[in-house]
Amino acid sequence: MAEGEKALTELGAGPDSSDSETAGHHHINEKALLRKLDVRLLPAVGVLYLLSFLDRSNVGNARIEGLLNDVGITGNQYLTGLTLYFVGYVLFEVPCNIILKRTTPQIWLPALTIVWGVVATLMGIVQNLSGFFASRFFLGVAESGLFPGVVFYFSMWYKRRERQYRISLFFSAASLAGAFGGILAYGIGRMAGIVWPTGWRWIFILEGIATVVVAAAAFGFIHNYPDTSRFLNEDERKFIHQRLAADSDATHDEPFTWGAVRKALKDPNCWLYGLGFHTMSLPLYTLSLFMPTIITNLGYKAATAQLLTVPPYAFAFITTVTVAILSERLSQRAIFIGVSALFGAIGYCILLGNTDPVGRPGVSYLGVFFAAGGIYPATALVLSWPAINVSGQTKRAVANAMQISIGNLGAVLGTQLYRANDGPRFVVGHSLALGYLVANAVLVTVLGLRLRKENKRREGIAEEIKHVGEVVDWQGDSDPRWRFEY
Repeated sequence: MAEGEKALTELGAGPDSSDSETAGHHHINEKALLRKLDVRLLPAVGVLYLLSFLDRSNVGNARIEGLLNDVGITGNQYLTGLTLYFVGYVLFEVPCNIILKRTTPQIWLPALTIVWGVVATLMGIVQNLSGFFASRFFLGVAESGLFPGVVFYFSMWYKRRERQYRISLFFSAASLAGAFGGILAYGIGRMAGIVWPTGWRWIFILEGIATVVVAAAAFGFIHNYPDTSRFLNEDERKFIHQRLAADSDATHDEPFTWGAVRKALKDPNCWLYGLGFHTMSLPLYTLSLFMPTIITNLGYKAATAQLLTVPPYAFAFITTVTVAILSERLSQRAIFIGVSALFGAIGYCILLGNTDPVGRPGVSYLGVFFAAGGIYPATALVLSWPAINVSGQTKRAVANAMQISIGNLGAVLGTQLYRANDGPRFVVGHSLALGYLVANAVLVTVLGLRLRKENKRREGIAEEIKHVGEVVDWQGDSDPRWRFEY
């Protein structure tokens, strides 16, 4: 996460418009406190997400290092294994976030990480197809609680208009994972001949062990909520409480209720946020899981293909952070998501338009850059939307989990698209990814207009509320005084 921490240092507290001082706390510099929170929170959860994305996507690197032949995977059984990961992920998404609400981040997030680290390590010793299927399913189960859990976690620390940048920077760890994954796979792949004839087993074992080690340390560097965090003094806790009370429900002592769960399930916007991620999930995961395969099919050897996956991911990291900053400063969500999705769509148009990928590999490789550079920033912004718009702690936790669950159904479909005999053009996979990106641009436009219309309607009923945390009987985002970000 060195690059992420560097970005935090250079960009300060992010593109927020907070005043440096607030009445009653003149001795506390707000921007300095935000930088302190960023440095303490973002690298900690960012490294967990980097490891999560690395452990779920390194199967693509292992595939071109001999996984299929050694385990006896034939035809499209490999794709079934990828699908089973997302089946486990979708099934346990909402339950994991409910558990987080009833436990603490300092216990739950590292515990999840240890479990998936152990599963990822054991993938390195699978001997048959059944073992491969089982390990992928349970990896999905274990990883399902991290991302929506962290999105909810951020909502308990940051004001609404500060969350998008932080969530986007957190999500940028996914692109860093892709870059590191290519470099690590290149190096670890050279361990072929040590214990096993091929090097793919060492990819799972070494990266899985690293996850377990970091997760064990995470019990010491993951913090709970402001009221109990040791790195804050009493004045800082009161100040954070005061600033959160100004525009969110994070300061409420809200007990878990099934009624709040039902509110999320009945809210059309929560389903639309899910569809927003659904239309990004398919291109996101097909790209991350199949990029090594796509590049190998351009005529490159496995080792070279591993290294060639690095630059597109590095470009995606840059575009993700840049778009997040611009979106936050201009207070625009839908337009940046739609434009980013269309930028990624250009990449698939290039990939589909190149009728001779092996003869002109540079053209297809350029398409991969466009695809990665558009998919990652659009996904980051989509994932941050419910965190800033859904009010009510339990409802928000469920809405975040719903979004990931609905979204990952797209990934389930995507894992079946890049079939063994479809290369080197992969017309079916690229075409569906292109269609989904265009659909995303349409959907976020509709959702943005819907939220705008609702804000206009509410303006005729009541003025916008400024101090949500001070309202004793706050009913959440259904209150006409609440305004949505679009």
